[in-house]
Amino acid sequence: MKPTLVVLAAGIGSRYGGLKQLDPLGPSGETIVDYSVYDAIRAGFGKVIFVIKKAIEKDFNEVFIRKLKDKIPVDYVFQEIDMIPAGIRLNPERKKPWGTGHAVLVAKEKVHEPFAVINSDDFYGRSAYESVVKFYSNWSPEMENRYCMVGYKIGNTLSENGSVSRGVCITNDDGYLVGVTERTKIKQIPEGIAFRDEKDQPVFLSPETVVSMNIWGFTPSFFGFLEMGFEDFISKNASNPKAEYFIPGIVNDLVNSGKATVKILSSHDKWFGVTYREDREMVVNSFKRLVKQGIYPESLWK
Repeated sequence: MKPTLVVLAAGIGSRYGGLKQLDPLGPSGETIVDYSVYDAIRAGFGKVIFVIKKAIEKDFNEVFIRKLKDKIPVDYVFQEIDMIPAGIRLNPERKKPWGTGHAVLVAKEKVHEPFAVINSDDFYGRSAYESVVKFYSNWSPEMENRYCMVGYKIGNTLSENGSVSRGVCITNDDGYLVGVTERTKIKQIPEGIAFRDEKDQPVFLSPETVVSMNIWGFTPSFFGFLEMGFEDFISKNASNPKAEYFIPGIVNDLVNSGKATVKILSSHDKWFGVTYREDREMVVNSFKRLVKQGIYPESLWK
């Protein structure tokens, strides 16, 4: 059974100043999503599901659906603010979707096999997709609560143009996730890599520290956990204009309660992405370099 790739592409891109998921960055106008799907096809994924907003449906169809329909089965679902349980009243000031956990949940009816979740604005490298396919190569229903996550060394995930947020991982001796803590304002400073604590003091991290870049491997059982958790989350946070239902929080609860395990799959690839508008030039040059090295063709889909 080939796994499915779920691409989270409903973000607004406020810091970037536009829709990052549609920005042409490759030598022949490719987006980061194009490279992700290309790598997923080579690794052995069997289907792609995009999570988008209705507002970008027309542009999205023009950029991706026509291009990919002959390469791999592709479909999409919508993530909207009003996709919540009946009877819940929203804060009218709410402007953004409900976070990555909710984004995965809306794909429930389209996914019936093991799947990977990725961000649309992050380049992960080919090995990440290969490792997820390998992890689920012998999957059977009795393994339904065995999940995985591709971990990256934090030194390979920083932006030169500002601070970033990362999920700092704690693992046991067998390579399973014990917990993941979201850290914000992480950046390279003269003394090393550090995030800011609640007193705005630097806390240093080793460049080898494993972090989550939001590339996860799940099975359909995860949707049930997501659904139960979201009902509790939205009942408490519907009036909060900024609250978000994030994947790491759900995973922490499952791991700590013993309901699921998460194997850390290591990647030594260098991540890059477009967190800030200033990152764009670096990403364009990175794709040019990868093409020159022969890792990707000049035109992915020609």
